[in-house]
Parts: sequence; C-alpha cells; structure tokens
Amino acid sequence: MSVKVAVVGSGNIGTDLMIKVLRTSKALEMGAMVGIDPASDGLARAARLGVPTTHHGADGLVALAGFDEIEIVFDATSAGAHKANAAALAPYGKRLVDLTPAALGPFVVPAVNLDDNLAAGNLNMVTCGGQATIPVVAAVSRVTPVPYAEIVASIAARSAGPGTRANIDEFTETTSHAIETVGGAARGKAIIILNPAEPPLIMRDTVLCLIGDPDPAVHEEIRASVHAMVAAVADYVPGYRLKQDVQVTPVPPDQPLWTLAGGAAVTHQVSVFLEVEGAAHYLPAYAGNLDIMTSAALRVGERIAGQVAQRRGARV
Repeated sequence: MSVKVAVVGSGNIGTDLMIKVLRTSKALEMGAMVGIDPASDGLARAARLGVPTTHHGADGLVALAGFDEIEIVFDATSAGAHKANAAALAPYGKRLVDLTPAALGPFVVPAVNLDDNLAAGNLNMVTCGGQATIPVVAAVSRVTPVPYAEIVASIAARSAGPGTRANIDEFTETTSHAIETVGGAARGKAIIILNPAEPPLIMRDTVLCLIGDPDPAVHEEIRASVHAMVAAVADYVPGYRLKQDVQVTPVPPDQPLWTLAGGAAVTHQVSVFLEVEGAAHYLPAYAGNLDIMTSAALRVGERIAGQVAQRRGARV
C-alpha cells in the first residue's frame, strides 16, 4: 500500500515533484497539492490530474478532507514560508521534507547521510548546489581530510524563479554550512551563478577540495571514491554525471592557500566538474538544478514510506 503525501508550493519545484510522484513512484501517492495562488499552473495541473487542491496554504491543507491520511508533507515554498508552515503542521505529527534553505531540521543528501537521519521529523534537502556537490566533497573527505572545499553552481537564469532568487543569500549560507557538516570539509564556501546564456545551459557544478596528502595511491583512491559517489547519486538523478576525469594537481609552493585552509598544510587540489541534466518531467531538461532537488526529495520520501509501511505491518 502506498503512502499519501502532500506538496506545499505549487511553483516549478512543487509541480515537478508532484509529477514525479504521479509518474514514477510506486511507494508514494499524491494526497494534496497546496498553494497560495489560485491561478497557479501547479494547482490547475493537480486538479486536472485528480489531485485534491487548496490555495489556502498550510491552513487549507489541514482543513482538507483526507488530511489525516497524509503521512509526509513536502515543502517547496521558501525559507521564510517553511518556518510558518512547519509551525502550522507541528501539532499533527506529519513528517516534513523541506526543499527550501530554511534548515530547521538536519541536512540530508541521500547518497551521503540519509540512513543517519531517517528518524528526524523535518529533513532539509539543503540546496540544489548542495545536492549536486556535497556528495563529491564527502567522497574526498572519506579518503583524506579536506581543510577547505569550494563549490560553484552555475544554473540557467531562466530556471531561477522568484523563490530561488529570493533565497540566494540562504543558498550560499546553507550550502557552505552543509559542505562542512555533511561533506566533511573543515571549511566550506559556496558560490552560485545565474547564467543568462541563450539558449539556456544545463546545470554545471565545480568542486574544488584542498588536501594535504601527496601520496599518488591516495589520489587514485580519491578518484575511485568520487566515481563511486557519482554512480550512487545517478541512481536517483539519472542526468547527474562527470564532465571530465577527476583532477588531482600539485599546489605551487608560492600559492598562498593557507588563508583558505585555516593554516593546514596543503599539497594538492582536487578538481571535479559535474553536469546535471533534468529529466524534463515538468521542467525543461536544462533545469537540472530543480530536478536534482525534486529527485533527491523523492528518494527521501520513498525511504520514509518504507518506514511507514513497516510500522503498518507491525500493527497488523
């Protein structure tokens, strides 16, 4: 038996997630699509597809017939709105999957730390750049310490809607923090670029890690670890791939990187170049930044659904 979910936020991300649930998930069932704009395309599509809708936000969701049957609520609004939504839903014991940078709950990157956080009531999906790059930082840090990691996420300007633009500051802060707490780097830095190129380019991500191990055998282990991690992410984000071989290059002795590495000894830089192509369920293929968020959230929801199914079985 599938687990019913609600999606709060009828914009691009929420609508794409709804389509993914309807088309691809055997574990999840759409119980409601929630928005605040009665004229939004997401609510109109949901109604045509037979999904219950409300344009009265979280309060409207609580008032919907069948709300009690919903186990998981995906929030695809904004960082500020999620705080209000989480407070409104708190009395009802729903599991929340937060696709905003609000970070009220633990950061979750499915390929890295989903198992460690499945019991949390509110799981935060970091950011699109975090979902794309933190797995690579984690792949390096599980081989050797990473004093400093820097990520640059370049997305098509056309794929950055009002919600994304409103959360730019939260994006850099949340992603930087998650590079450290989830990726394992001692210090993290995140940069986002809204690329105005036409036709729009798909998401590109650059990951730079400073390490202090000159051993070639360790460098080969890093390459193998990154390849394994990319395969793990591609299992739930099929358009996720390396653009070129993992590079491990010596740091020139006169390059003043000690300011970045916090005084740690640095011998090499690991450079990883990624591309994320969207599945085009609702959004164009160039919007890989949105697709990786909804794909990661779907994976989290399905794992939670597995827990719910086990609990139901135990009660029978």
